[in-house]
Amino acid sequence: MTRLRIRQAKPNELDEVARLHVAAYDEYRSSLPAEAWEYYRQDLMNVRGRLGASRLLVAEVDGQLAGAVTLYLDDTPERRRMWPRGWAGIRLLAVLPAFREQGTGQKLMEACIRLCRKKGIRTAGLHTTEMMAAGRRLYERMGFVRDPRHDFHPAPGVVVMAYKMNLPETRSAGTI
Repeated sequence: MTRLRIRQAKPNELDEVARLHVAAYDEYRSSLPAEAWEYYRQDLMNVRGRLGASRLLVAEVDGQLAGAVTLYLDDTPERRRMWPRGWAGIRLLAVLPAFREQGTGQKLMEACIRLCRKKGIRTAGLHTTEMMAAGRRLYERMGFVRDPRHDFHPAPGVVVMAYKMNLPETRSAGTI
C-alpha cells in the first residue's frame, strides 16, 4: 500500500522540485511555441525565486517526491499582482505522470485550502489554461469557479483563466 504525505519542501529538495515541475508540465511543450515553452520552463524551475513570498508544499509517496504546489498566503507584491487584497494564490500544481489519477493533486490542493482557512483567508485564486483540462476538472470538482475578471492575456489569443474558491470559516482548520 502506498503512503501519501503532504508537507513543506525541505531546502535540500528544491532542485528536485524544480525538475519535478518541468517533468510534470512537459506534456504542454508541444502545444507552445519554443520561445514560450522556454520562458515557461524557466519560470517552472525558479522554485527558489518564489520561496520568500510563498510556501512550497510537496507530495511524497513512499519516500519519493510525486508532486508540488506553491501557495501564496501573505500580502506580497507577487501575490498582489494577480489577486485582490486578502486572497490567497495557488500556483503551479504539478504531479508527475506516474502519480496522476491517484488523488495526489487533490491532496495538495486540500492542504492549500486548509492552510488558507487556518490563516483566516476567505478566498483562494488560481490560474490555468484551456490546454490544462485535467487540472480544470480537478479545480471545478473541488468547488473552484471561473472568475474572468482576473484572467490575463500573456500573448495575443492566449487566455490564462482565473478560478476562485470562497472559503467559508470552519471550526477545525486541521494541519498539513
